[in-house]
Amino acid sequence: MPQYAILIYEKELPGGVADIPPEVMEANLRVGDQIAAMGARVVHEQGLRPVAETRTIHKGGLVTDGPFLETKEVIAGFFVVETEDFDTAVAIGKLLPIMDGAVEVRPLFEP
Repeated sequence: MPQYAILIYEKELPGGVADIPPEVMEANLRVGDQIAAMGARVVHEQGLRPVAETRTIHKGGLVTDGPFLETKEVIAGFFVVETEDFDTAVAIGKLLPIMDGAVEVRPLFEP
């Protein structure tokens, strides 16, 4: 079954996870059951540590602090889901609460 990365972009919060509003956290916790009800499966999910701990390696080997892109949103977390088609993956992405960013759904290469 095809797999899709669901990337969650949000503004970074000063207090990290502790600053996420309770209603957003509760909505996130309900998503797993909703995904299963859609016949899909979460292969992996992970939150990411702050961008201050990020290093970017450029062509030629230069290493710089922070994320590569100049943007106010950062990748806050991601899922890898396995589901029958792209439309279902997009529907899963729509389940995720968005505070001030966006959710990207991208098909993965199949092994």
